Amino acid sequence: MNYLKKILAVLALLPGCVLANEGTFPLDRAPERTDIAALQNGAKLFVNYCLNCHSASSMRYNRLRDLGLSQDQIKANLLFSGEKVGDMMKIAMRPDDAKAWFGAVPPDLSVIARARASSAGTGGDYLYTYLRTFYKDDTRPTGWNNLVVPNVAMPHVLWQMQGVRTVKMVEEADPHEEGKKVHRFAGFEQVTKGSVSQPEFDAQIADLVAYMEWMAEPTRDLRKRLGAIVVLFLSLFAFLAWRLNASYWKDVK
Repeated sequence: MNYLKKILAVLALLPGCVLANEGTFPLDRAPERTDIAALQNGAKLFVNYCLNCHSASSMRYNRLRDLGLSQDQIKANLLFSGEKVGDMMKIAMRPDDAKAWFGAVPPDLSVIARARASSAGTGGDYLYTYLRTFYKDDTRPTGWNNLVVPNVAMPHVLWQMQGVRTVKMVEEADPHEEGKKVHRFAGFEQVTKGSVSQPEFDAQIADLVAYMEWMAEPTRDLRKRLGAIVVLFLSLFAFLAWRLNASYWKDVK
């Protein structure tokens, strides 16, 4: 029930912040990241870059012990403002300030990876593409824009890692309306280098997205294992019931 409420809350907030004009840019497939090292790195990136503006109020810091982190490691590396290990991942920024600075309250990210799943791709695909398609746009209040969500209110918080990029657009005829011209994306142009190469940046984003997918459902792997056990049990039960039924009716036939 708590997850359902959180999903509904996220969907209610997203249209004003990160969902406007969605669905027009194709989504890239997010790489599979299931090893503990990748998830730990994703947790570090999330705390350092996302948790400044976005909360994850359905997740406690001590749940990160499921990723192989000790309580001391969580305290030393992931707590910065006097939080306790048992606290929820909340932020100090007030909603009124967030709305004044960004134009909308940044959504809670607890279950964003589940909420953004659609026919276009998984929630991980959406986040992986979204976080990698920011570009410099001086016409925007933050100085940044995004291909997945045009005119997004969120700035590019990872720009130092990726560097500054602009987009190249080509003008071509609109196939749906004669005489009309449209602009089509034709690639990025690197203006300044980032602290890592583009493949390394993509790998970092893959780790971050993997952590956000794990955070949205920490018990997913357990659920899948239990599901397989239940299916095997039901299959065995069905087989026994079938043979017992055959044994019971053999003399009648």
